[in-house]
Amino acid sequence: MSRALPPLNALRAFEAVARLDGVGRAAAELHVTHGAVSRQLRLLEEALGSALFQREGRGLALTPAGQRLYEAASDGFAPLRAAWAELQRRPEQTPLVLGCPGSVLARWMIPRLDRLARERPALRLHLAANDTAPDAALAGLDAALLIAAPPWPSDWTVRELAVERIGPVLSPRWPGAAALIGAPPDALCGLELLHTASRPQAWRDWAARVGLDPAALRPGTAFAHLYYLLEAANAGLGVAIAPQPLVAEDLAAGRLLAPWGFVDTDARWVLCAPKRREDARVAELATWLREALARD
Repeated sequence: MSRALPPLNALRAFEAVARLDGVGRAAAELHVTHGAVSRQLRLLEEALGSALFQREGRGLALTPAGQRLYEAASDGFAPLRAAWAELQRRPEQTPLVLGCPGSVLARWMIPRLDRLARERPALRLHLAANDTAPDAALAGLDAALLIAAPPWPSDWTVRELAVERIGPVLSPRWPGAAALIGAPPDALCGLELLHTASRPQAWRDWAARVGLDPAALRPGTAFAHLYYLLEAANAGLGVAIAPQPLVAEDLAAGRLLAPWGFVDTDARWVLCAPKRREDARVAELATWLREALARD
């Protein structure tokens, strides 16, 4: 009766001999004797009914049948070795790959990495900036830190960290700053306001929540990313609309002012992870992020 597969122990020995170019080296890798490897090669050749190696000088060379079998065996064993090595690595020995928008990375996450290292020294991160929405599989990521509103993909485990809060901010160096301090929110009506292309409705959302007619606000210069918007506000170019945690340090240092404070939105700061790859480190990171956002 024919076999559906070759003898697997013999195939393993054969692949090692062909890859390492020698019976002795294969025996060392497999932790068996030279004779044991030779016996496995004979067994495989007998099962096939054809030679797999031929003598070439003092070494061995693959026959055409051997070459074909080696290519197939190599394609099978190489990914197995890689998968086994990955499975053997302890999670804490590899960084947790965390994706987040570039503005969040630059203005919030990076300034807090030193604190994270002090408070969670075992929690190592590899940070990846991504300004496009991650796919449902969170490909290439162990987790993603987002500011977004539900619904969420069904394949995600979503941990809510904080409600998003937004408000107008401006530099005290902006020429119109003095007139806005202590003024009601409608003082912004008629002004050209800075905004970002990634959140075109932010001014309208804020206006609706403070009782202003959103149509009375005139969005002015637009920036591709929130990071550039906040740099413009710091440079005294106008009034920007921003999430509170991203400007917390600027407000504390007096580089920016928030005359009307911040209001809640429908969005949330969330930490998302694939359900199929539950990782205890994600829960630990979520706890730390929640605490850090509360401090801000």
